[in-house]
Amino acid sequence: MFVQIGRYRDDDRDVNVVIHNYDTWNMDHTLALIALPMLKQLKSTKHGVPMIDYEDMPEDLQYISRAYDTRAVYDMLDQSQLPEWDDLNELEFQRKIKCWDWIMDEMIWAFEQILDDNHEEQFYSGESDIYWEKLENGYSEMKRGPNDTLKIDFEGLKKHNERIGNGLKLFGKYYRSLWD
Repeated sequence: MFVQIGRYRDDDRDVNVVIHNYDTWNMDHTLALIALPMLKQLKSTKHGVPMIDYEDMPEDLQYISRAYDTRAVYDMLDQSQLPEWDDLNELEFQRKIKCWDWIMDEMIWAFEQILDDNHEEQFYSGESDIYWEKLENGYSEMKRGPNDTLKIDFEGLKKHNERIGNGLKLFGKYYRSLWD
């Protein structure tokens, strides 16, 4: 792969991208090599935050958001019970920054896991002693040898992969918000 992308000039930029066959062999890994450093830089240099759906926020920030969001409490509370408008704006702004940082962290973490070839090893323990026994029908059957002590934390592995999936889902959902 060869990529050269120049600065914007008059709403245009010089772009030269050459993709080789081997670049798409493990495309998720290849794209993670590019996306991860870009996400890290964007997080450190951001100048704003997008609108964020409640369901994408961590629970503790959902509650804070709903408590101060007039869309959520307008009909339930007397407006005199809400904080002053300037205080509300500052609280909401700080909450939005925390939410966007959390979402960015989840995306970054997901791409870090994709680039770490050993990220699932933490869910394996013991030693593997597996062999293949030829069957009469021409197929082979996997068998465990006498020294096989391999254990897999399937629940932990499932949660780990769900978190990766959530980070990638957030990346897709907020893709058009990845700007500075």
